[in-house]
Amino acid sequence: MKNLTDKDLYKLCKKYGESALIWRRKFTGLLPEVNRRRLYKKKGFSSVFEFAKKLCGLSEEQVRRVLNLEERFKDKPTLHRALVSGEVSVNKLARVAAITTTENEGFWAEKVQQLPQSAIETLVRDIKNEKQNGLFEPLNGEKSVRAHRLELEPDVLHELLKLQGKGIDVNQLLREFLEHRRLEIAREKEKLSAEEGALPAKSRYIPVKIKRHLEKEYGKKCSIGSCRKAAAVIHHTQRFALAGGHNPQYLAPLCREHHAIAHTIDAKMRVMRDSG
Repeated sequence: MKNLTDKDLYKLCKKYGESALIWRRKFTGLLPEVNRRRLYKKKGFSSVFEFAKKLCGLSEEQVRRVLNLEERFKDKPTLHRALVSGEVSVNKLARVAAITTTENEGFWAEKVQQLPQSAIETLVRDIKNEKQNGLFEPLNGEKSVRAHRLELEPDVLHELLKLQGKGIDVNQLLREFLEHRRLEIAREKEKLSAEEGALPAKSRYIPVKIKRHLEKEYGKKCSIGSCRKAAAVIHHTQRFALAGGHNPQYLAPLCREHHAIAHTIDAKMRVMRDSG
């Protein structure tokens, strides 16, 4: 061990850690059958909880979770198989249990195989928000939003209140500003699109002027309306290999979770197109 380099030691730790997670999932998947057969009693354990703790170090809460999921997935064979075979972690499956039906089981079975847990959580939240509120999640339940909730600087708030006190419609003033901003961004995007389309891109590196435009349009957050996470990746909604450029019409800043989700959708569309 002392002769191992830090790099080799880390690789070994990672290898053993990943193997441990795989076998732990597989052991966990066996527990519903162990419980059904009362195998733990035949082997001298007082309960399935003691059995799981002594053989694999699982807590009572972890065991209850897998037993509950197995019950919930009885009419969902694909997810049930993923659970008992240990193909998918219990934590991932628990995230989709409440939203899965017999009709959408195929969709979620595919997603838990493709996406990391954080992206699964994001996708579940997005779909719940869309069902409840439409695509965009409202800031609150009121019809109007008080200015101070927008975290305005004191001087800006003072000016707006002064204008409102003079009988000027501040809401209309802000609408005009937002419309002007929207038109300015649209004109700039159209100009950049024309420039990008004139010549094929020399590399995958996105030009600074386009990055600046995207930040002006979307800010520093993910471009998905209901998401509040920081943007981490600029996603090509039109594949770079096909488009050969960085047209801002087909670029969107995304957080890591929505980027992972976008790639699973892209991959599915490519498969459907190729098979068609």
